[in-house]
Amino acid sequence: MPPTVRLNHTIVVGRDKSESARFLAEILGLPPPRMLGHFAVVQVGDTSLDFVETDGEITQRHFAFLVSEEEFDEIFARLRERNMPFWADPFRREPGHINHWDDGRGLYFDDPNGHLLEIITRPYGSGGRDAKNPNPLLPRT
Repeated sequence: MPPTVRLNHTIVVGRDKSESARFLAEILGLPPPRMLGHFAVVQVGDTSLDFVETDGEITQRHFAFLVSEEEFDEIFARLRERNMPFWADPFRREPGHINHWDDGRGLYFDDPNGHLLEIITRPYGSGGRDAKNPNPLLPRT
C-alpha cells in the first residue's frame, strides 16, 4: 500500500500575521487568509501556511511554489506593480532576472518579514540533464 503522508500545514513566523498572510495571498492570487485561533491561514492547495506573530528574532525560511505558466505571468505582474525586487537565484546575485532552469521559469522575492519566496513553473530536476537549461542542482555527468 503506497504511503498517504501529505504535508498539512507549516507555521510561518512574522511581525504582523495578518499583513504577512494577506501579502502572500494577494501576490499568489489565492483566496484571502482566514483566522483560525491565533493563526492567519493561507490555503495553498492541500497545504496551509499558518502565520503567527512574534516580537523575537525571525529566522529566514524559504517557501517555493509550483505555478502554471499563466500564474507565473500574473504573479510576476503583481510583483512588478509593487516595484518589488526579485532575483533569478536564491543568493540574490542576479537581481531583476528570472531563471529558466529545467526549461521553465523561476524567480525569488522577499516577503515582508524577509522570508525568501520562490515561484517555479517546473519542479526541480524535471528537465533532466538534457534540458536546454538544466537545473544547476543536478549532478554533472
